[in-house]
Amino acid sequence: MRFCKRCFYPESHPLNIIIDEEGICSGCRVHEEKFSINWKEKEDKLKKLLHQYKSTSGLTYDCIIPVSGAKDSYYIVDLIKNVYGMNPLLVNYNKHYNTSIGHRNFAYLKTRLNCDAMSMVVQPQKVKKITQHTLDKFGSIYWHVLAGETVFPVQVAVRFKIPLIIWGAHQGLDQVGMFSHDDEVEMTRKYRKEHDLMGFEAEDLLKNSDLDESDILQYIYPHDKEIEKTGVRGIYLGNYIPWDSKKFHEKMIQKFDFESAPQQRTFDIYNHTDCVHYSGLHDYIKTLKHGYGKVTDHASRELRWGRLNRKEGFELIKSYQNIKPSDTTDFCKWIDISEHKLFETLEKFRNPLFWKRDKGEWELKHSILSADNNLQKFPTQNKDTTCNFILTDSKVSPEKEYTYKLIEKGFVIND
Repeated sequence: MRFCKRCFYPESHPLNIIIDEEGICSGCRVHEEKFSINWKEKEDKLKKLLHQYKSTSGLTYDCIIPVSGAKDSYYIVDLIKNVYGMNPLLVNYNKHYNTSIGHRNFAYLKTRLNCDAMSMVVQPQKVKKITQHTLDKFGSIYWHVLAGETVFPVQVAVRFKIPLIIWGAHQGLDQVGMFSHDDEVEMTRKYRKEHDLMGFEAEDLLKNSDLDESDILQYIYPHDKEIEKTGVRGIYLGNYIPWDSKKFHEKMIQKFDFESAPQQRTFDIYNHTDCVHYSGLHDYIKTLKHGYGKVTDHASRELRWGRLNRKEGFELIKSYQNIKPSDTTDFCKWIDISEHKLFETLEKFRNPLFWKRDKGEWELKHSILSADNNLQKFPTQNKDTTCNFILTDSKVSPEKEYTYKLIEKGFVIND
């Protein structure tokens, strides 16, 4: 197994990565573009694009922004509304695994940025039924979240005839260099199915299952003719702005009181504070399947920006990647299975390409920690060379932060 000599990604990355003759991966090569692109020209192109969709009357929405109580939602909304003067409709899929922090962040987002918002809350029993199926068939507790977050904005765009959807970074571009920034790739149903949904559209779940059409209705992608009629397109801001998630979050902490929180299996305390399972059980499953977890994603990102060196990244990966998730009890109670049954099911998806059993214990066959300790410096013009994260004060007691909250009080005083 080969690993990139700069970052920490293996050649087996599920989004497909290319390691060149110098041992550098395609993700690192495309990241180099961030230091050579004329971003002023890119931003001018973005402004012209947005202008095409701006309402002349001011009485309709100019665009849709998919949001949550974490990730880059604050930055995107602030940029599009307050910098570029657009009137966005915020669209949110309720992931059911919500934390109190996630609800508060979403409430502050709507209140302090003064935006209209629509949320989809699918019946809990339907979500559980779907998740029981996806867990058993392809080892995912997160399919419904990925499906809902990527289909609900498109459904709303078609229903209300708001053609422009604005996303943040494109994962395939940012992680593995699947595209160049100059390609200005846009949202496609094909990428969504193959990568976000692990090859399974909602309709595919009906095969050999006890699910019926009423169970998956909220996850069905609009027909191509509907999309064409409305002219729906989804753009990625990362094609027009040098995307730096850590930097953006820290601006939003100072400006809008965005809340951060410690995560189980990674050092990034900004991106998924809204979910009980993303950095716990979900990430554990990712490691079973692919031999690495989110800490590798985050360490690679920070190394590319010059805020980590390779030795520091190794130490972070070593510290986090073997942590056993502590959120399995909550998930099992929610979905009504035993923890024994959960782990028995997950063992079906442990990938023999990456794992071997030694003296009764599972261990990785190929780990970045045992790869050549190359300390090649990544070329960067980033002035911020520290990788410290800002931990905000919690507004409630810790034991109340990480239990499921389907719905919570949404109003926050704009002090």
